[in-house]
Amino acid sequence: MKNFKGIFPALLTPFDKDNKINDKALEALIEMNIKKGVQGFYVSGSTAEVFLLSEQERASLYKTVKEIVGDRATLIAHIGAIGTDNSINFAKLADKLGYDAVSSVAPFYYKFSYPEIKQYYFDIVNSVSIPMIIYNFPGFSGVNLSVSQIGEFLSDDRFIGVKHTSNDYFALSQYKIAFPDKIIYNGFDEMMLAGLSMGADGGIGSTYNFMAEKFLKLIELYKDCKMVEADLLQKEINKIIAALCEISVMAGEKAILCEMGLDFGICRKPFGEIEPEKKKAFLNTVMPLI
Repeated sequence: MKNFKGIFPALLTPFDKDNKINDKALEALIEMNIKKGVQGFYVSGSTAEVFLLSEQERASLYKTVKEIVGDRATLIAHIGAIGTDNSINFAKLADKLGYDAVSSVAPFYYKFSYPEIKQYYFDIVNSVSIPMIIYNFPGFSGVNLSVSQIGEFLSDDRFIGVKHTSNDYFALSQYKIAFPDKIIYNGFDEMMLAGLSMGADGGIGSTYNFMAEKFLKLIELYKDCKMVEADLLQKEINKIIAALCEISVMAGEKAILCEMGLDFGICRKPFGEIEPEKKKAFLNTVMPLI
């Protein structure tokens, strides 16, 4: 399980001027983060604009990332979709490509019952040979799995952990107390230190794309019980995140990567572009902090 602990950038998807996935820019991002020492990557998640990608593009993304990474880092494929069949198809592809685990947000929009959601997850794990990580993201999915419900999954060896994108850190702590051998990921970058203090084994986050080294350092400081330094570093991180929240998180992250020399383009519509003056002011604020 040690290969699943640590820092996992939730990869952004770069688009070229023709609105196609820019594989070259994606490779540059992955290589940059491998050099920084991340433990792995979370592929085709929320940060990847996953629900704005076609099925063909998602399949291509899984293949491209695996070809770039090989066996140099742990790969988790987010295969979530509203329909079970679509998710199973993506899970089978990830399994065939050699991913280490799959992950999925709960099926959303139609307000499925918990028994339906539970069946969704078990249908997926029954279809593949690799393990599952539950993606609990009530803010976006509208589904807030309770501690006891999460426990029903973690009681099965095929469910190896949870990506907990919620500010309910009491729940995160309860997962870890009940299932100390499972992997619990912190999901909100701005509260990473809180997650670590409540038992998180690492994190999966979007801002790791361009500042993974800060989170790697944060974990190191926490493990060394250097809490004052860790708190100061989290506050430094949060200055950048606060600036991102003022404009548009993923668009701002892509602007940062472009400023760093990686051609990440813009987000797909209906996401809008950042106004030039606002972008300039934003970059002037954040780049000295990165």
